[in-house]
Amino acid sequence: MTAVPLRAAAVAVLAGACLLLSPQAQASPVPQPPSAGADVRAAAREAAVAPDTLATLARFFAREGKVGLAQAKPRIEGETIPVHHLSPDFVAGKAGAPVARLQFLASEAVSSDGQRAALWTARTPAGWQVVNIATGDDEFRYAGLGAEKLPGGTVFREPQIDAWYVARGDRVLPLDEDATRAVGATGTSLAGYRARVAKAYGDKLPGSAYARDGRAGGYAEPAAATAARPTGSSPSPASPAAGAAGAAGVLALGGAGILLLRRRAVRP
Repeated sequence: MTAVPLRAAAVAVLAGACLLLSPQAQASPVPQPPSAGADVRAAAREAAVAPDTLATLARFFAREGKVGLAQAKPRIEGETIPVHHLSPDFVAGKAGAPVARLQFLASEAVSSDGQRAALWTARTPAGWQVVNIATGDDEFRYAGLGAEKLPGGTVFREPQIDAWYVARGDRVLPLDEDATRAVGATGTSLAGYRARVAKAYGDKLPGSAYARDGRAGGYAEPAAATAARPTGSSPSPASPAAGAAGAAGVLALGGAGILLLRRRAVRP
């Protein structure tokens, strides 16, 4: 399995949830809850620890021969956490719109040999399901860093440049190199951040000419994505993962309906 550029995969991860959506991904969006209350977290956790999910995780961890399928013995560690992405309503300047909105919930999976991955769980037409497995621990690492840097703030990702921030009140602070390049080491005001993202993405929101022309998904490489995806493995348009499969180079794992995203560092 070849590594997939995260920039491509970042553009359309869950149908109806990202700023830049492919027309296919918009076919049947399922809105995520506005917040991750105890019931939401419990439902996401249940999907993460389901036997079928653990079996898929074993195949995921064993995919490159680093550990045997029977020896992988994946387990779910820690709490299931909410993951927020930059909100299109905020970019559009809608009154009262928060800077970020709930995108999915993440649970950390660990194999017997120490490999780590994030299970992305979202509400789908069939209920709460794991829709993606991503290598590494970005979601959990940045959640911890954000809590240290700005306690009580909202940690969120700007997927178009793979940048992580934490926001509280009128401040937006960077959590990684991509965010630092975007807003500076000391961060920016909420108004300053909004001006930047409005300039960058304001003409690319759903319903824009950019989207109508079929260019939503801007950084994707459709030809490479098509070549990388096994025949017959594309999710249906109604799947929350359809945007990722249609516009980014991700691979489906067998018939499990779960997408695999291998991360790597990205520079804008």
